[in-house]
Amino acid sequence: MSLTLRYMTLHDVAQVAAIDRLAFDLPWSERSYAYEVMESTYSYMVVLEAANEAAPVGWRRWLAPLNGRVQTHRIVGYGGLWNIMSEAHISTIAVHPDYRGRGWGEILLAGMVRRSLALNAGYVALEVRVSNTRAQNLYRKYEFETISVKAKYYRNNNEDAYDMRLTLTPGAKLRFQERFAALRSAHPFTDTYTTHEPPRQHVSERKD
Repeated sequence: MSLTLRYMTLHDVAQVAAIDRLAFDLPWSERSYAYEVMESTYSYMVVLEAANEAAPVGWRRWLAPLNGRVQTHRIVGYGGLWNIMSEAHISTIAVHPDYRGRGWGEILLAGMVRRSLALNAGYVALEVRVSNTRAQNLYRKYEFETISVKAKYYRNNNEDAYDMRLTLTPGAKLRFQERFAALRSAHPFTDTYTTHEPPRQHVSERKD
């Protein structure tokens, strides 16, 4: 199985929204994701795509390449990053329940932090439920610190949220790059998200 970290496209929205419904009690609509991908000028939406080779069955075997294998692609996780002034804000992040526990959520988090560096952000911010200690541990691994508590932040049950932030000091940037290199060594993946501009910017240019 090979992994690719890349920008979310309209073609991905249905799969992303399906994962969102599994992950959260208050999921975003497909229209919201379409807006983030195609219209928002400050959004940098990301997906983690898994490709797997398998032997074709049924009529598909007639369309298979000469080696008799076909490649299937599936979105296994996604994230959202907003860049406003000096703040990079992680708006959402989730991995499909079938693929949790493999370290793939860390790939998404690290990808958005690295994208924040490319955007010259001063810090990265996010909110996390006070009960979600597993996510908090991952964020602290990347040097996010709790700044404050947002009371009754989550509308479905009025749970509080921690406001966590990573200040991108020169030292933090250096340590992050070391973590990112170690992550790619442990979980090899293709990365076109942190090195390219989002495709929706070209759409915006045609509208102007």
